[in-house]
Amino acid sequence: MTFLALFSISIDAVRLWITTQGWWGGAFISFALLFACGLGLPMPEDIPLIITGAFLCQGEYLPIWQEWLIVGGLNWAGIIGGDICLYWIARRYGMNITRVPIIGKHVTVTRIAKVQVWFDKYGVGVVAVGRLFAGVRGAMVITAGTIKFSFWKFLIADGLAAIVSGGMFMVVGYFVGKSLNDKMISEFKNWFIAGAIVLACGFLIYMIWRHKQHRTIVEAIVDEHTPKDHG
Repeated sequence: MTFLALFSISIDAVRLWITTQGWWGGAFISFALLFACGLGLPMPEDIPLIITGAFLCQGEYLPIWQEWLIVGGLNWAGIIGGDICLYWIARRYGMNITRVPIIGKHVTVTRIAKVQVWFDKYGVGVVAVGRLFAGVRGAMVITAGTIKFSFWKFLIADGLAAIVSGGMFMVVGYFVGKSLNDKMISEFKNWFIAGAIVLACGFLIYMIWRHKQHRTIVEAIVDEHTPKDHG
């Protein structure tokens, strides 16, 4: 709620924006909010995702599969659209992007340097895992643009990760339904963060193992082609 308070945006306000403008209006407001989040609006993107799952995907306006397809598609487009814009802005202006008031307040040169080290070590995996953490998403996108990381690799990894993380938040909203409240959102976020940490640790262990395996293979090849000294 600290970030939301900066713009006097509460969870209740987001809920009202989405649920009082009609079904289509709510879906497009969610799209706009998620797009703005990608550009630096200091609001966790999970809030509109959970709220749309609870109020717009209950099968009351259209067949439920159509509601999920439309709302989920718009939410995904909002997330990815914002990320793409931020990526290309960072790619165009480099570290100067940290001078933008809203962005620079949360994504510093020091943070970008740290994420760049992760990119050097783990490559595209940083995009997939970084999207799961609210405090890392923006820095991940900006760093990808700043270091001119492959756009297509970024887009595919970010797009797939957005389907997973965005879909999970919407599913939670769907199951809690209209009994949704701030406490429920807070509790689920804690569980999601815990799960994301476990996933990130698993990925890190895999990358370390892969690196060791690769090094072992390389050493074997070098050893095989190194002339032996028979005395």
